[in-house]
Amino acid sequence: MHLIEREYSLDMDVIEQIQKLSLHEKLYVMEALWDDISRTETAPDVPQWHKDIIDERERLIAEGKARFIDWEDAKEQIRQAVR
Repeated sequence: MHLIEREYSLDMDVIEQIQKLSLHEKLYVMEALWDDISRTETAPDVPQWHKDIIDERERLIAEGKARFIDWEDAKEQIRQAVR
């Protein structure tokens, strides 16, 4: 059983319908869900551990010990790391 099924006890018909969608349809539904959430929900609380990581990264950038890289370069580094 998938996490979403256990966590939210969604009707299995809904899960089965989602699984039958094409990739394009799934992406469309996902985008519609995110749009709806962003309009209606308040931002979730960010856990302290995540804030700590962001603070540390911002500190390293400010001190010149880290830098931003181009997204395409980042993806290539990730591909190389998982090979």
